[in-house]
Amino acid sequence: MSADAASRQAYRWAVDRAYQEAALPGVSRTFALTIPELPAALRDTVTNAYLLCRVADTVEDHSQLDAEAKHDLLLELARVLRGEADAARLAGEMERALDVGTPLAERDLVVSLQRVVAVTHGLPEAHRDSVTRCVAIMGEGMARYQRLKSPAGLADREHFEAYCYYVAGVVGEMLTELFAAEVEGLEARREEMMDLGRRFGLGLQATNVLKDVWADRERGLCWLPRDVFAEAGCDLEPGADWSAEPAFRQGVLRMIGIATEHMEAARAYILRVPPSEPGIRRFCAWAATMSLATLRRIQRRPGFTSAEEVKISRRQVRRLAGLSSYAASRDPAMRLVLAWSGRGLPRPLVRSGA
Repeated sequence: MSADAASRQAYRWAVDRAYQEAALPGVSRTFALTIPELPAALRDTVTNAYLLCRVADTVEDHSQLDAEAKHDLLLELARVLRGEADAARLAGEMERALDVGTPLAERDLVVSLQRVVAVTHGLPEAHRDSVTRCVAIMGEGMARYQRLKSPAGLADREHFEAYCYYVAGVVGEMLTELFAAEVEGLEARREEMMDLGRRFGLGLQATNVLKDVWADRERGLCWLPRDVFAEAGCDLEPGADWSAEPAFRQGVLRMIGIATEHMEAARAYILRVPPSEPGIRRFCAWAATMSLATLRRIQRRPGFTSAEEVKISRRQVRRLAGLSSYAASRDPAMRLVLAWSGRGLPRPLVRSGA
C-alpha cells in the first residue's frame, strides 16, 4: 500500500471512529459515561461492540419483519463482520424493515452501519475476532428467540438463562477476552473469568427483564420463566391481571433470588480484576452496583406496575458511581461497596475468602 493510500485509509478510519463516538450518547447515556473509564486500548473496541449489538437489538425490537426475515438479517450481520457480505446493502435492508416508532438515534445507527463496520475491520485482530464472535452468537440467539417469544413467557429457567446468555452473557465473555488481552495476569485465570463474566451478564439481563416486564407486556412479550412462576402459583396467563396476583409477586421475589445468584459472580469477577486496573473495575462496578440497587427496589415493591416505580434515581446513580470510583483501587473498599449495594438481597455479596 502506498503512503498516500495508507494516509487516506487512516483518515477514513479516524472519521468513522469519530462517528461512533458521537453516536454512542444517542443510544446509551450509561455506556457513554462508563466506556471512557476503560483503558485507552479498549475504548474504541468496546464502543464498536456496543453499537453493533445495539444494531441487532434495534432490528429485534423495531423491525416489522416476521421471525424468519429477522433471522436472516441478524445472521447476515455476522457475515458482514467477517467480510463475507456488504455492509451498505445490509444497512439498507435493515433500515427499510424498521417501524415508524424506531427512535431516531437508533435508526441513524442502522443507516450508518457501514461506518461502524469499517471501525470493526480496523481493530486489532484479536479484538476484531472477539467482537465478531460476540455479535454472531448474539444474532443467532436473538433469531432463535424470535421463534420462541410469547406473551406467556419462556418455558423454564433453562430457556430464560439461555435467552439472557444470548443478549448479555456473551457480552461478558467478549469483555473478558478483551480484558485478558490487555491486562497482565488475567490470561492465566481466563477459564474462571469467562464463566464469571458470562454469569455477570446473566445477572444484569435478569435484572433488566424484571424491570421491563410491564413494558414488554405492552408489546405482547414476556421473557419470564413459566416454571419459576408456576412454583409460586402463577401461570402467567396472557389475559390475567398479574399485578393483582399475590402469586405473581412471589414469582418476582423468586426471580430476584435468581438474578442475585448471578450477581454474586459479578462481585467475584470485579475482585479478580487487579486493583492496578481501576478503569476496568469502575466500568464493571458501575453496572453491578446499579443492577443490585435496582433489584433492591424491586424487592421492596414486587407489586410494581411500571419501570419508573423501581428505577433508581439520578442521585443514587451519582452516589453509586462515586463510591465505585473511590473503591476501584482498594479491595476492602470494593467489597464493602458491593455488599452495601446489595444489602438485604437474598444472597450475601461478601463471603469469607472472596
